[in-house]
Amino acid sequence: MTTIKTLHIPVLLNESIQALQIKEDGTYIDATFGYGGHTKQILKKLGKTGMLYAFDRDPYSIDYSKKIKETRLKVYQKKFSKIYEFATQKKIIGKIDGIIIDLGISNMQIKNASRGFSFTNNGILDMRMNPQEGIPAYKWLLTTKEKKIAEIIKKFGEEKYSKKIAYQIVQQNKIKPIKYTHELVKIIKKIIPIKIGNKHPATRTFQAIRIYINQEITELKSILATSLKILKKNGKLTIISFHSLEDRIIKKFMIKFGKTKQFPKNMPINETQIKFLSKPILSIKKKIKPSFKEILNNPSSRSAILRIAKKII
Repeated sequence: MTTIKTLHIPVLLNESIQALQIKEDGTYIDATFGYGGHTKQILKKLGKTGMLYAFDRDPYSIDYSKKIKETRLKVYQKKFSKIYEFATQKKIIGKIDGIIIDLGISNMQIKNASRGFSFTNNGILDMRMNPQEGIPAYKWLLTTKEKKIAEIIKKFGEEKYSKKIAYQIVQQNKIKPIKYTHELVKIIKKIIPIKIGNKHPATRTFQAIRIYINQEITELKSILATSLKILKKNGKLTIISFHSLEDRIIKKFMIKFGKTKQFPKNMPINETQIKFLSKPILSIKKKIKPSFKEILNNPSSRSAILRIAKKII
């Protein structure tokens, strides 16, 4: 396995760790281990009886985690959708003091050209978080109909040129199949005008394909739903997202469970029961964005949003 030495800088690190309000004897979940940025900070605050479970689907991250020699830490190669099953097996449902989720793609993944995440570093167009699962992006583009490709680029990338990009992808695949990132970038650049100061023209398309290949939205919805069962009363949920699609889902989820429920009149339950059942499940904190200083030091943090909620019942 290739070793990548590029430094990864966790975004909103201090703010997200502070939001967890870590107890020395607490039990926590880092749902996105990555390269251990949040994990290491949590361990610094945990006491001898504390425990941290960390997860990542990326085998490179799991390989890196072996460098951390720590009895209070257990790291597992699992997707979000498998964490509830794990918690059930470990009998820690309702016993977790905090969950942290960082939805950003790491610098290590981007800089490793062989992973196919980058539109600036040329490599095979793979994009799988776990290269041992599913099919690489270039094979998906080769075997998928134009309409479907356009739908995915529009839905997950919010790209207004999605139909034109999909058409050109299919036409190119008929001539010579696309296999490398720069081949896809070349197609996109011919369609989208480059404007000084704007995002790279391939940003939205690469984002959309990556999200679809890894089923990132489905996985996000899975961990949001199960987090309410995994957390104990007063447990904290902290989530860092990097694009509007993810943030809307998180915001909608927190608002839904942060509202007082309304019940129709004359229901066959008494006032005490109604009062209990109508209570919101989450207390929502104000969202946090990176400071100007952080954006200056780490430009990739500019779109990050940290949302925080506490389970109150």
